[in-house]
Amino acid sequence: MRYIIYGAGAIGGVIGARLAQAGQDVVLICRGQHLETIRAQGLRLQTPEEDVRLAIPAVSHPREIVFRSGDTVILTMKTQDTDRALAALEEVAGADVPVICCQNGVENERLAARRFSRVYAMLVAMPATFLTPGEVEGESVPISGVLDTGRYPHGLDTTIRQVASDISGAKMDARADGEIMRLKYTKLLSNLGNALQLVTGEYRGSDTFRRLLAGLRAEAIACYDAAGIAYAPETEYDAEVRSRYRLAPIAGKPRGGSSTWQSLQRGHTAVETDYLNGEIVLLGRLHGVPTPLNSTVRHLANKVAAAGQGLGGFTAEQVEALAGAAAV
Repeated sequence: MRYIIYGAGAIGGVIGARLAQAGQDVVLICRGQHLETIRAQGLRLQTPEEDVRLAIPAVSHPREIVFRSGDTVILTMKTQDTDRALAALEEVAGADVPVICCQNGVENERLAARRFSRVYAMLVAMPATFLTPGEVEGESVPISGVLDTGRYPHGLDTTIRQVASDISGAKMDARADGEIMRLKYTKLLSNLGNALQLVTGEYRGSDTFRRLLAGLRAEAIACYDAAGIAYAPETEYDAEVRSRYRLAPIAGKPRGGSSTWQSLQRGHTAVETDYLNGEIVLLGRLHGVPTPLNSTVRHLANKVAAAGQGLGGFTAEQVEALAGAAAV
């Protein structure tokens, strides 16, 4: 099996590096200075335990790959880039290539299933950072992350069992799970906080962050319940996922923030908030559940990102006041 990592930033870079270290056949798809640096110097992987450069083949577009039987594509780009990427992939690889959505949110699998016959969902529980071209950081031990996976919308097959086995043999852990979307909906509850760092400058650990995140999560759970969406309770998620790894420092590399914050730091003016908080807003409108806080945070995060001037300076009280006005 050859693994084609499509969108090799933080998550894709760490996965590709770990698979390559384990002797798997890997090709990275990335762009710009990141691609040029990888081609010239290799991909640098920094973890709490090592600092290595790996020579991994890298291309800028699927058309530069001669696809063959046994290829498996792992999508790791942000959701706002997924549909365009899928169109490019289908054009050269056909509709039967296995596509694994190793991405936050729950929209990517829907997009892929419109084009591809074999779509898989993969949980992303992997603390990772990509800020410097050619370099990725994996910030957990004893493994780089948990990537449980299964068919979309449910089920298992020999392909995804092999993928889970290969990942688990590469300093990561992946269990084959026939109801993997349950875990992805639980992970979405945590990712609702990604936008808060953009809006308020606060990050996980602060009282302000925790208070606002609790409100975002409460709205999401009300939507899940109204829609009949299955999700794992937090205690189960802690026991089944978070217990398998822990954050650890990388010397000289303090962890800065979420994947959404990283996009802003790299100069992007579009972020994935529409597919995180926006997913809850959509569910609320479909099922008659008010979601004023998620709606407000989604709007403000997009406004901050589009301005391209750094993090927003909204206080929790301002965000809550705007949400209150939206509710009225």
